[in-house]
Amino acid sequence: MPDKRKHRGAHPADGELFSSNRLPLLREAVSDLSWLLTRGYSLNSSLKLAGDRYNLNERQRSSLQKSACSDKQMEERTKKLVEPARISDENLLIDGFNLIITLEAALSGGVLLACRDSCIRDLASVHGSYRSVEETEDAIRLTGRFLAAKKPRSVKWLLDRPISNSGRLAHKITDIAVENDWPWTVELVNSPDYVLSMSNDIVVTSDSVILDKASRWLNLGNHIVRMYLSDAWIVDLGDKNG
Repeated sequence: MPDKRKHRGAHPADGELFSSNRLPLLREAVSDLSWLLTRGYSLNSSLKLAGDRYNLNERQRSSLQKSACSDKQMEERTKKLVEPARISDENLLIDGFNLIITLEAALSGGVLLACRDSCIRDLASVHGSYRSVEETEDAIRLTGRFLAAKKPRSVKWLLDRPISNSGRLAHKITDIAVENDWPWTVELVNSPDYVLSMSNDIVVTSDSVILDKASRWLNLGNHIVRMYLSDAWIVDLGDKNG
């Protein structure tokens, strides 16, 4: 069935699943999962153990997986993190779908997870196909607004060629960049994850696999949401003390 959504908003059950009275339990679950990962237990078995212990449903388990990381992962990601003030005259490489979908969710009232490694991640389910929503252009423009003030040397967006409508999104990003005279290019590649992981440029993503391999990264989604979207629905699962 084609995706006909006009927004990347919340799931109907999210109000209950991520209500304030559920947050202490979810934070404990993230803490437990991070503890297990720190001690070398596999993600799948650890996620099942923590999810079963706290009787979490599938969507809550997804939030748990996205929010947790081992102590070593958190330490290494923090070491490689580049602050916005230091991206002037640098080349940026953006994980396009990763950033845009998070900002679309933020703009349309979807749940955002403030995770243990300081990233903000969404719970939107986009697998193999993508369709622009009403907030897509705003997401692109917010990105440009933030980056224009920081003056990077260049910005290259990478989009997954196999994902449907990636070409249309590439044209949309290019048109908005030309309109605003932003130094952007867009490239469709078969495996953005590989290119991002191997690059010496500053990488923009919240993808955990890429973050563990990339040499440097910018937590752009987090900065944009915190600066411009004060009304966004952020569920803080990174700190069990709240």
